[in-house]
Amino acid sequence: MKSNTMKRSAKSLIADRFIWVFLTVCCLVTVIPLVFMVSASFMRAIEIMKMPYRWIPNPVHVQNFFNAIAGADRSFIYLRNILNSLIVAVAVTLTTILLASLVGFGLAKYHFKGRNVVFLAIMATMMIPFETIMVPLYMVVMNLHMQNTYAGLIIPFMVNAFAVFQMRQYIITFPEDMLDAARIDGASEPQIFFRVVFPNCTPAIATLAVLTFRQQWDNLLWPLLVAQSEKMKTIPAYIVKFAAEKYADEGVMMAVAVIASIPIFTLFICLSKYFVGGSSVYSAGKE
Repeated sequence: MKSNTMKRSAKSLIADRFIWVFLTVCCLVTVIPLVFMVSASFMRAIEIMKMPYRWIPNPVHVQNFFNAIAGADRSFIYLRNILNSLIVAVAVTLTTILLASLVGFGLAKYHFKGRNVVFLAIMATMMIPFETIMVPLYMVVMNLHMQNTYAGLIIPFMVNAFAVFQMRQYIITFPEDMLDAARIDGASEPQIFFRVVFPNCTPAIATLAVLTFRQQWDNLLWPLLVAQSEKMKTIPAYIVKFAAEKYADEGVMMAVAVIASIPIFTLFICLSKYFVGGSSVYSAGKE
C-alpha cells in the first residue's frame, strides 16, 4: 500500500511540475511582447535595434510619446483618432449589452412558438464570415449617406449573435422563483428585467463589455472602408498609416501601441473581478 501511495504521489508531483512549467512558458510567451513594447517605447530607434537587447531603457526617452501623439506632420490627429475609437467602442459596447440582454432574456425566460428556431437562426449568423457581408453592408451605408459618420461606424455593430448567446446562457440559469415573486408583487415585465434580472447579470455583462470593447477598439477593416477622412479614422487605421510611413521611428511606433493599449488594460483591470465569474456562461445548464 505504501509503495502504491508513493508512486501516486510521485506521479502527482511530476504532473504538477509539468503543469507549472507549461503555464510559466505560456505566461512568458504572452507577457514578453508586452514588456518589449513598453520598454521599447522609452528608447530611441537605434537602441531598439542593438543586440543584445537592453530591456531597461537608459536614458528614458519620453519624447517618443509626444511624437506619437503629434504625428509626423504635427497635426495631432492621433488625439482625434483616440476620441473616435472611444466613442465607437463605448457606444457599441453599451448598445450590445442592452440589446443582447433583452434578447437573451426573452429567449431564456419566455416560452413561445418558434423560440428555438429564432435562437438557432441567430446562432447561424455566427457562421457567416464578416467578409461575405462586408460589401452589401457597405453599399447600405453608402446609400444611407452614413460614410464618414459615427452612425456608419456604430450602427452595423450594435448587437451580435455571440452577445445574445452569452446573455441567454447566463440568464437561463436565473431562478424562476424570483421572477414569479416579482410578478406576484405587481412588477411589470420591463420592471422585472431592469430591476431584477439585469442588475444580477453583472459577471456576464462585465465579460461582454470587455470582449465587445476590445473587438471594436481593434476593429480595422470596417473603419478603413467607412471612414475615409482623417478626422473620422480610428486608432487601428492610424497605426497602419503610421507604420506604412517610409521613415517610421520604431520607438515612436511602440509609444503609439502603448497609448492604444491603455484603455483596454484599464477596462480589464476595473472589471477583472467580474470577468472570471462571467466565464460561467460557457458552462450554463441546459433548458
